[in-house]
Amino acid sequence: TTWQGSTNYSKYVYTWDKDIYQGTASISDWNSPYAVVEYANIVLDGLAKLDPSGQNLQDWNNAMGSAYFFRAYAFYNLAAEFTPPYTSASAATDLGIPLRLSSDVNQVSTRATLRQTYDQIINDLKQAEALLPITALYQARPSSVAADALLARVYLNMEDYADALVYADKALNIYHALIDFNSLTLTAAMPLPAYPNNNEVIFYSTSSIFSLAVISGLADTTLLKSYVSNDLRKAAFYSTSSAGTAFKGQYTGSYYPFAGLAVNELYLIRAESYARANNIAAAMQDLNTLLTKRWKTGTFVPYTVTDAGDALGKILTERRKELPFTGSLRWEDLRRLNKDSKYAVTLTRVLNGQTYTLPPGDSRYTLPIPDIEIKLSGIAQNPR
Repeated sequence: TTWQGSTNYSKYVYTWDKDIYQGTASISDWNSPYAVVEYANIVLDGLAKLDPSGQNLQDWNNAMGSAYFFRAYAFYNLAAEFTPPYTSASAATDLGIPLRLSSDVNQVSTRATLRQTYDQIINDLKQAEALLPITALYQARPSSVAADALLARVYLNMEDYADALVYADKALNIYHALIDFNSLTLTAAMPLPAYPNNNEVIFYSTSSIFSLAVISGLADTTLLKSYVSNDLRKAAFYSTSSAGTAFKGQYTGSYYPFAGLAVNELYLIRAESYARANNIAAAMQDLNTLLTKRWKTGTFVPYTVTDAGDALGKILTERRKELPFTGSLRWEDLRRLNKDSKYAVTLTRVLNGQTYTLPPGDSRYTLPIPDIEIKLSGIAQNPR
């Protein structure tokens, strides 16, 4: 019933249809990030005409750094949906996104390569890091720590684990607060502290809610079974009703899904990067530091492993259990990890008696560019 009452876009994204738009004119996944890009470009173009000095310099730096950060975040979110997964061997020829770097709306869009797209994201974030204050007045404003955290995520998804380690470590050395889940009221409708009181949050951002959140917010049964009895995340993250078991553990403290940056993700990025560098002791130290705050007091026995492969498997398992329903992180992980047969999965959904599947490496992991954009700009469409 929920599916039938949803927009075409919501319905056909849910079933991984080849034509997900089916006449839908306005696509927020495309339009909203590019609106952010345009606002950022207006700020960047305007500030470039000013000559900051004295007490104005700090404000100028903060505004300029914020614009670079927001543009990078928008470009990254677009790349996570509308470009193929990053592969260094083909990034110079794979198609990226249109990189709008000027506020002039009369400039015609063209698609950059995937490498150029990620180079621009990284360059913007490094500019932001140099300009922004270490901490922001509010969690909804960017900081240099937030720029480092986003750089760690970007490099992780590029499979550049050495640089992912550098920036995750840089951010965690400045800010590493973790919530002890023993302090939460686990039976509450929203157990996690509401904005702005969640100390794990580095940068606060939310996703939009679609009508299909009623369905897509229901937890996978295999995932639910992976939580053991003393793991408090199951009670903190999920509630069960007649409709099924749904996610309630948003870091927003509301029904809007968290899509920002937080300390728990950084611990997992650094742990995975350590494991891939064969630094097993450091990888397990990070994972155990996180999990100690997630299990019932006195019950967690620190994980030990025999080799880097074992460490990586445990970290990726805990990553899925720690970061469900968090922006597009699961989608990004599937795109990245599906390239490795050890971690590749086929997704399955059953709707009204019909089974839909999305196998690893399928072209549908890259969304088509909206029809109206193709019509107006003439840029190349993604294969579907």
